[in-house]
Order: sequence, then structure tokens, then C-alpha cells
Amino acid sequence: MSADVTAGTPAGVERSSGVPGGASSGGAVRVERTHFVPGDDSSAVKIDGTALAAAVKDDLRLRVDALKARGIAPGLGTILVGANPGSLSYVAGKHRDCAEVGIESIRIDLPDTASEAEIRRAIETMNADPAVTAFIIQLPLPAGIDPTAMLELMDPAKDADGLHPVNLGELVLAVPGGKGSIDTPLPCTPRGIVEMLHAYDIPIAGTHVTIIGQGLTVGRPLGLLLTRLEATATLTHSRTVDVAAEVRRADIVVAAAGVAGLVKPDWVKPGAAVIDVGITRVLNGETGKYTLRGDVDPAVAAVAGFQSPVPGGVGPMTRAMLLKNVVEAAERP
Repeated sequence: MSADVTAGTPAGVERSSGVPGGASSGGAVRVERTHFVPGDDSSAVKIDGTALAAAVKDDLRLRVDALKARGIAPGLGTILVGANPGSLSYVAGKHRDCAEVGIESIRIDLPDTASEAEIRRAIETMNADPAVTAFIIQLPLPAGIDPTAMLELMDPAKDADGLHPVNLGELVLAVPGGKGSIDTPLPCTPRGIVEMLHAYDIPIAGTHVTIIGQGLTVGRPLGLLLTRLEATATLTHSRTVDVAAEVRRADIVVAAAGVAGLVKPDWVKPGAAVIDVGITRVLNGETGKYTLRGDVDPAVAAVAGFQSPVPGGVGPMTRAMLLKNVVEAAERP
């Protein structure tokens, strides 16, 4: 099955008409619209990643059941090196998600003292295990281990994160607006962002998109994917002279810098769609407790037309797209 960012329609959920091109298909799940600030109809429409992810999981349960009826049991493998609290929590969450939709879990956990040779053997084990439909190498890896070299050792067909150079190359080689589909996994966060935009009927083709951050998991692949969808994508980074000016030009803003509250209301074009990928733990001086903050100042909701929250926006959709990549890998001939 080709990678279609909107493939699979849960029962009772309407989809809009699509455009040709596999990953560039435009059909989308329809969701109830609420406002970013409850009770304030003048605030941005909230892009509800939690509700969208639930609809994706409903569909995937049906597809997993159909696969199992044919004797195919999808399985997600994870390789975790070390005991980084964030990574431990993230991997555990992925396996809980798998259990929700009936995907099997296969784990290899290594200590932070693991050598490159030991990590290589773990990757070879996942590549060879028929129970592993697709797997991930949880990043970051310990200092001194080259993550790119490790990713290159993966079987591209088993790349659940869509980050293998061969799979990223599909985005480079794909013709913008072309009718050919991408038959390899798409990076999870970019794929989730595109599905969120489609779900709220936010146009992509012909629009200007500014992405803040050029990281491997979000900025760079998202720029490629949006270009395929015929948007004009601008990637900004630490050497960009005037990030705010680039954001003001954008119909769609994607903030993935990891800087809490970076994007201010006066940066945003009125009515723009704002996708907040960043997530930072911020200490509340009054309560002494940490809260989660995105890269976008909540006050932007008074200017934007659409805005995704943190938490409950991009995060749930990223995890749902990982599950979709596993199921699609199992469905491929």
C-alpha cells in the first residue's frame, strides 16, 4: 500500500475529495470544531490532535483485525539505549498505543554503556526478526554514537519512523503535484501535521508555509513533503536574519524550535494556521511545579485562524502516524 497521509476512513467519518499523488492525497477526517479559548468564538479554531488520533486508531484496529484474519500479525520493535527519562516514557507510550490497536510489541533495551557493536547487533536482530514488521531506534543515542550511521543499518522497509535515507529520498525524488505515490514510510510528525491540516480543510497547495526549525524529524522532511503538496515552504533556523518577518508572510506556520512562547501574536498573519510542535517543561515560580509549554504564545489564538494546542495537538498525531506506518508496512505485498 502506498503511503497516503489520509488513507483509511473510520466508520461514520466523512472524508473530503482527494487529489492524486499518494502522500499528497487531500481527503481528510472531519472533526467537530471548537475554539482554542473555550467560550471565546473570536479565538482560533483548535486543531484537536487528540480527537484526530482517536479516529486514526479506530480505523487501524479494523485494519489490524483484517490482517490477523489473513495470518499477519503487525509488530512494532523498539531499540532503546540508556535510561533517558523522556525516551523511557516515549517508548512506553508507543507500546501502550500498540496494545490499543492490537499491534504486537518487541523491545530491545540496552544500557547507556552499550557499544556501537552492540547497537549494530540489536539492529541486525530487528531486521531479521519476522515478528518485527517495522521498528524504531529511539533518539537521542549516547554521546559518541553516530545516529545517521545507525539509521542506515536499518532495513528501509522496516523503518517505522520514515527517517532512513532511502525513505527520505522518496520525498526528494517525488515530483511536486505528480500522480505517483510514495511507497515508503513517511516521517511521523510531518505526516501527522499534513493530516491535521487536511482535517480542518486548511489549503496547502499554493500557500506559503514558514517552518521554524530544520531538524531531521520535523523541519527538513516537512519542507520536502509540503513542497510535494505544492506549497512554498521556507525553513528558518538559528542563522535566519529575521524569523518574525518570515513568519508574518506565512499562511501556515509550523513552530518546531523547542523554545517556549517563541511565536508572538505580532508575528502571525491574521487568519493563519499555526501548528505548534515544540514542547518544553517550564517551572512555575508560584507553584514550584512544571508545566508543558509549546513554541507558540497562547495569545496567538486571538490572531490566528487555526491553532494546535500543547499538549493535545501534534503529539497524539505523531504517535498515531507511527502506528499507521507499521500497519501499512504489514499491508504491503
